Amino acid sequence: MCGGKGTRMNLPLEKLLLKYKNPVIQHVINSLQESGCFSKIIGATSSNAPRTNEFLKSLGISTIQTEGKGYVNDLNQILHNFDEHVFVISGDMPLLDAKIIREIVQLVDIKNMWTAVLLSKNFLDSLHMKAEYLVIYNKKEYSYSGISIVNPISLSGMKHVEESYVVLDDKRIALNLNTKQDYDLLGTT
Repeated sequence: MCGGKGTRMNLPLEKLLLKYKNPVIQHVINSLQESGCFSKIIGATSSNAPRTNEFLKSLGISTIQTEGKGYVNDLNQILHNFDEHVFVISGDMPLLDAKIIREIVQLVDIKNMWTAVLLSKNFLDSLHMKAEYLVIYNKKEYSYSGISIVNPISLSGMKHVEESYVVLDDKRIALNLNTKQDYDLLGTT
């Protein structure tokens, strides 16, 4: 997923083109490729991120255009394009690496229709990171990491889907660049 406006960053450059050694989106793409887990990588972009779309194409990555009306809407819009499990990931995860991707793939039960990878609020607090949205799971608070594994064949429309969860407290999936503060935090790693 790489078609957001990045308005909370309050920067002139598209968020996913911010550099952390390389543009953040390139780091995510490289990690996905190096994991060896996927037959194809596709970027979901929108008119909100035209430079990101062009950058992905320059890397040889196929893109699907979304309406750019928000993460959930855009994700629901594109899932019908696939006929096999989809590893959905935010394009703004600069600490991601191939090893953690392989670990996630091993942890997920593909019999589940939708599995979201969660981080515990306590873990995020220990990293001085703020969880934007919390979900209660097994009577504890968790935050979505931005990673899900979805079987789109079982989905129909935008009806409610029962999620399964995998909890993985790991800093490689904890940092999403949503704000300027997140980007500044990245500089301290």
